Amino acid sequence: MTDADAEIRPHKPEGPPRIPGARAVRPRSAATVMIIRRDGPKPRVLMGRRHGGHSFMPDRWVFPGGRIDPADYRAPFATDLTPDVAAVFNAHLKPGKGRALALAAVRETWEEAGLLLARPAPARPAAGPWRTFVEQGALADLAALDLVARAITPPQVGKRFDTWFLVADAERLMSLDRQPDCGELEEIAWVDFDEAQTLPLPSVTRMMIKESVARMKDPARPKPFLRFRAGAMRPAHL
Repeated sequence: MTDADAEIRPHKPEGPPRIPGARAVRPRSAATVMIIRRDGPKPRVLMGRRHGGHSFMPDRWVFPGGRIDPADYRAPFATDLTPDVAAVFNAHLKPGKGRALALAAVRETWEEAGLLLARPAPARPAAGPWRTFVEQGALADLAALDLVARAITPPQVGKRFDTWFLVADAERLMSLDRQPDCGELEEIAWVDFDEAQTLPLPSVTRMMIKESVARMKDPARPKPFLRFRAGAMRPAHL
């Protein structure tokens, strides 16, 4: 990535404001995954730039991810969540929703970045958003995922998400060669964590970059849960 690529673009709001006098929008369930490469001098994380025309996080660099789809509750997988990750999900969500969120993150990584966090499997016919994934001869590798944090968009924003941040090692990808069609993401790059901080990031993504660096030094540190109550952020832990 050149200096021009990393240049801060003209500022746009991270999301549409809430209509004055309206009740806070209900957050949509979503998940995103930080995929980290360790095959160079410094660890690098996969990031992509959202299109400037989006109403939510325009021109911002983000991790691949998105909101949960009903099909994610029924999608096949090669490996299940580890017991530790499943236990955290189950402590906060209805049974099955944590796995569906993890599958959503894996699916969105394929749709947005053209990368398969998966294990080889016989290709099978399918319909819906998982069709092109399973046609690659792949099934999701959920055991590759660990939990980093959870964050809910502030209530003053008109489009809100309840997002679970996951992490996986790039060695668990089926290949580093990606499909060229990146969906919503305009650019895709592997960037080290210092370089990532120079990009136009959503505030929560900047927090997660810092959290990931801290977690590399102390994997046992508590997992943050960032949410707003009574007009202020009330951080807690998962």
